[in-house]
Parts: sequence; structure tokens; C-alpha cells
Amino acid sequence: MQLQFTKMQGAGNDFIVIDAIHQDISHLTAVDWRKLADRKFGIGADQILIVEKATISDADFKYRIFNHDGTEVEQCGNGSRCFVRFVREKGLTQKTEIQVEVAHTILTLTELDDGRVKVNMGAAILEHHLIPFINEGLPTQIVGEAHEYALSISEKTVWMTPVSMGNPHAVQIVESVDLAPLSSQGPLIETHPAFPQRVNAGFVEIINRHTIKIRVFERGAGETLSCGTGACAAAVAGILQNRLDSPVLVKTRGGDLEIAWEFKNQGGLAKVMMTGPATTVFDGYINI
Repeated sequence: MQLQFTKMQGAGNDFIVIDAIHQDISHLTAVDWRKLADRKFGIGADQILIVEKATISDADFKYRIFNHDGTEVEQCGNGSRCFVRFVREKGLTQKTEIQVEVAHTILTLTELDDGRVKVNMGAAILEHHLIPFINEGLPTQIVGEAHEYALSISEKTVWMTPVSMGNPHAVQIVESVDLAPLSSQGPLIETHPAFPQRVNAGFVEIINRHTIKIRVFERGAGETLSCGTGACAAAVAGILQNRLDSPVLVKTRGGDLEIAWEFKNQGGLAKVMMTGPATTVFDGYINI
């Protein structure tokens, strides 16, 4: 089978985007996703985005997300921005604002005049059973309006705040993201039993009340140059902890994202708004 695809990136987080409206991919499996995402034997990507017809009337499209390891996940912030650019460039819609069905909700995605894309990521999910997060037996402390929990990682205590943006994140504050033990701690946090569906491990350095630097070890992908939902989760955690104020400039290794969350004015009803770049790299075909 010859598969048509587009390679895209958002702040260095790279994707294979596949139009499943006009080509049949129903026979492809997790093995195929892994081969496509492999950087030596395939196309190479952090994640694969599948563009599909919407299944509900309120949405323009549906999309699914597969990680580098072939597992399907619920959400991808940087991918959602690339999604908008893809469907507009391919003539699948003329709208600049579209409604997209993902695993847990409908996202509102808007292409701005300056070329960036703004995404209404919905409300942050803090309820433990929805993240999901199991806190039984874990030491806890209150910072601002947030709860931090202690995980035992390699005989060290790591304090983190659990947040979901449709996918789970464990956000910890560090003095320096450049010196953070991401490669050693990341896999252990990802698979910690407190997170039954695994978790994205975020490391956050606070520069000032409106600026942070982050690195994220993503479940099923490892460290990526950028993580949109990780940026959102980091901003939410920092605002809850009274360490940050909205809007927050999030500096990733692949580029900058702007996160706005008006929690102090709107409380738990506040939507997380993410704005950032989305770029098409090339189109191609591959035999699989």
C-alpha cells in the first residue's frame, strides 16, 4: 500500500499527518505506526495524527493521535495546531475557526492572521479520578491553591502537581531545566504506579511571574523539543501555586508558546488558551 502523508512540526514537536478521509488506513496497526515514526527506518516523528470525518454534529473533523511507540493517546496540543494548518492547506475546509473532535472533548482551533494558531484547550482537569491519579499513601503539601504530592524516584523525593489537559501530566518545579535529571527521572515518573495510565513528566523552571522554561518527557515518546499540553499543564500548575500569572510565555527547546488561563478571575470554569506556531515541512508517499 502506498500511503500519502504530510510531515509537520509545531515548535519542534514533529508529526506525521495522514488524511484518513480520502484514503483507507483501517488495516494499519500499532506495528505500522511504530515503523512510520521510526527516525532511521521510517519517516520519523514524535506522534502520528489521523484526520477523520467527525462522528458528532457539533464538530468539523475528528482526529486521533498515536505516539512514537504505537500507543494511542487522548490529546496533543502542538498537534492540534498542525491539524488546523493541514486541513486548510489541503482544502478540506475554508474556515479559519474549526471544531475538532478528540478523545475527551471538542477543541476550538483558530488560525490567526499572523500565521500562528490559537487553541481553546478546554478546562484543566484537576480531579484525581479523571486524570487519573492515585494519591493514597503519598505525602502531600499545599502550595497556593495547589496540592503537591511526593513521589519516591530512585531513592529521591520528587514533589509534583498532577494536572490533565485531556492527557495526564506530573509537573515539578526545578531550579534549572538544563540540569534537570529528565533522562533518569522521566521514565520512572512516566510509569509510576500513582498514574495507572502512565503520565507525561514535566520539568519547569520559573524565570518570572509571566515566563517559564520547560522540558517534558512524554509517555510513549520520550523527551520532545516541545509539548503543547505540557506547556498548558505547567502554566496551570504554576498559577495554582501562585508562582505565575496569566498569560505565561512558555519557552521550550523548540520554540515559544503562549498560555492564558484566567483562573484568578473565572475559577475552575476558565479555559486554557494556547497560541503557537504550526509549520508544514514536506509532503510525501511511503510504501507500507
